[in-house]
Amino acid sequence: MTAPVRCAKAPPCCRAWPCVVVARGLETAWEQALQALHAAEQELQRRTHQQLPALTPGERDTILSLADDLEAVWSAPSTTDRDRKELLRAFLEEVMLTRDSAAHELRLTLRWHGGLISEIPIPLPRSRPATVRTDEDTVDLIRRLAVHYPDAIIAGVLNRQQRTTVTGLAFTVNRVSSLRNHWGIARFVPPMEPVAGEPLSIREAAEVLGLAPSTLHRHLNDGLIGGEQVTPGAPWRIVVTDALRARFAGDAPAGYVPMVDAMRILGVSRQTVLQRVKCGELDAIHVSQGKRKGLRIKLPDTMPDLFDNPKSAGG
Repeated sequence: MTAPVRCAKAPPCCRAWPCVVVARGLETAWEQALQALHAAEQELQRRTHQQLPALTPGERDTILSLADDLEAVWSAPSTTDRDRKELLRAFLEEVMLTRDSAAHELRLTLRWHGGLISEIPIPLPRSRPATVRTDEDTVDLIRRLAVHYPDAIIAGVLNRQQRTTVTGLAFTVNRVSSLRNHWGIARFVPPMEPVAGEPLSIREAAEVLGLAPSTLHRHLNDGLIGGEQVTPGAPWRIVVTDALRARFAGDAPAGYVPMVDAMRILGVSRQTVLQRVKCGELDAIHVSQGKRKGLRIKLPDTMPDLFDNPKSAGG
């Protein structure tokens, strides 16, 4: 299209010629769109009224036979998921889903075309039970005991404290070992030689002091020597110091008498003598040589006279 020539002497109204050109272009495009729409509507109407080809008797029988074995149609390799959805839409009229809390399940109700109703129970996944695990206090105790004792002694300590496994069973060597391995607790490894200042078991301390373990255990129970336990019921552990060695002499020094003599001289029971030893009022040693082995008690330098009357003193 040739652009119109604008006259320089044209009135102002003629100077709007570009707007006229744009309006004419829009009008032309609108007419083309209407023509395309009309053509599309005619094509749609033609196809709508077009008669579908009739099925042959063989094709009709084949389609009808599919209704007798829907499972084969559903599971056929040529049936896609989209086809299965279309089948469900064609057969189902309504789908309802309800929850049965008492039975802990969902109930799927399918209403088919024709009135048939199918009810399908769907079990709900049950919550996972809490993990059964040994209480942290027992695990911590095993961790502390494993530093000093083998699994057999640990099992004995746990059983004396009336502790059980998570299933209520008594502890054995294998159960302690399994629990220790599960929590990554190292196994007890005894040192090749006793470490200076390291607590020793009663058997080890008795060997160092040249005593029978039963003797050392008796003195420990009497409170004449000190010991420590990792936990109540655990074996005693004793630190062998120079002061402790000094309390186990070969011969009785001067001023020390047997326990029976100390009881007679002091006029008190054996328990009272031992109590005064533990309180530091009396000194005691263990004699491992001679005819009269055992405890020796050092008597006070000054003994009270039988007839001294403390109330009359000074007056």
